Amino acid sequence: MRSLKARIIVSALLLVLVLVPTIGIALHKAFEQQLTDSTKEQLQAYVYSVLAVAEVDNGEPQMPPHLMENQFNLTQSGLYAVITYQTGINPSTIAWRSNSSIGIKLPSNYPTPKTGQQTFAPLNIDKIPYWIFSFTVSFEKAGNVYPITLHIIKTQTEYQQQLDEFSQTLWSWLISLMLVLLVVQLSWLWWTLKPMAAFVREIKQVEQGQSQQLSSRYPVELKVLAKQINTLLTSEKNQRSRYRNALADLAHSLKTPLAIIQSQTDLTPSSKEQVANINNIIAYQLKRAQSGAGQAWHVGFNVDEVLTKLVRTMAKLHITNAIDIQYHSAADVMFKGDETDFSEMVGNVLDNACKAAKSQVIVSVAGDQDQCRIIVEDDGKGISQSQQQLIFQRGVRADTYQKGHGIGLAITQDLVQSYQGALTVTGSDTLGGAKFTFTFGANPPQ
Repeated sequence: MRSLKARIIVSALLLVLVLVPTIGIALHKAFEQQLTDSTKEQLQAYVYSVLAVAEVDNGEPQMPPHLMENQFNLTQSGLYAVITYQTGINPSTIAWRSNSSIGIKLPSNYPTPKTGQQTFAPLNIDKIPYWIFSFTVSFEKAGNVYPITLHIIKTQTEYQQQLDEFSQTLWSWLISLMLVLLVVQLSWLWWTLKPMAAFVREIKQVEQGQSQQLSSRYPVELKVLAKQINTLLTSEKNQRSRYRNALADLAHSLKTPLAIIQSQTDLTPSSKEQVANINNIIAYQLKRAQSGAGQAWHVGFNVDEVLTKLVRTMAKLHITNAIDIQYHSAADVMFKGDETDFSEMVGNVLDNACKAAKSQVIVSVAGDQDQCRIIVEDDGKGISQSQQQLIFQRGVRADTYQKGHGIGLAITQDLVQSYQGALTVTGSDTLGGAKFTFTFGANPPQ
């Protein structure tokens, strides 16, 4: 996940979606434990109330016909009392059971804790859940000790009902709270990341040439960065302008001495050839040095606007050859670089295509905001495979062209490479001549 914004949003959502359910589970467990403890205390109180009226006669417990707690007197009330004692090897012989247990299939085995101790555990009777609280006491009469165990059995219906009601209420509130927290967090994140989104938007505007500077309406953390970027943009622009002006002055100062030397009548053919070579070398190196690549990362323009002008200009230059130049445009294709360099690269190839063509040239554009591809095709003789790589070397000229000194495509190739692009030449399947393809951005082919 490369987006910082996406990471923050996902982290915030995970925090809510994990933390709130975790709190809900913890609260549910705490309430369940509290309800269990409350039930245990309630059954323990029933034990004391039953033992308060219990007596032992001839080794057997004697109980009144009716107990104070009315649920023990009502048949199948869900609250039952059972007294067991040990006879022989059977530690849980039923000695007495409350009226409420009439018609209820009670278990045959009961827990038998030691005297003075108690147990509390869940119990299933005919697949119906109950609680059972067992307490063992000893009655002493005439020097004899009679241990008995009182069991209080209560259905879990009320317990489960309270637990379900609490669970339903708890999760209803927690889901509502979760939705509120999600809305609040998303709103907070949108408000927090709003300056970052504006910063990214302005950076893109600078890259596309729609703006020259970043605004200063940012929080303190971004304001310092925006100021430094603005300083860098201004410094780079001024330095590039001074550099190009100095190179232009150098080229102008060299032209006059070379022109005077070339005008000398006593120069040998070899000397004239060397002077011409010097002219070509100067032109070649100046073109390379004046390239805006590397320094123009923040400059961008719409390719369609420049190519439309370039095609119109080439049509006028080659009007005598009756060359039909077809332009297949594409909207929103951007070139991140200097407009002069772009015109130099594409214009040189397009001019050569017009010279080589018999009657037709096609210029096509494809791509988007991140990638730019320009294809120039002609219906000329084409370029042989042996020359397709050689024509990009300085001083080599394709046989198709009758004019020029063979440095135009070398300059073009250098400019393309300075923008980390690729320029390839193949045969045109459409027109049968040469096909030049420019590719810039998004991993161009090598």
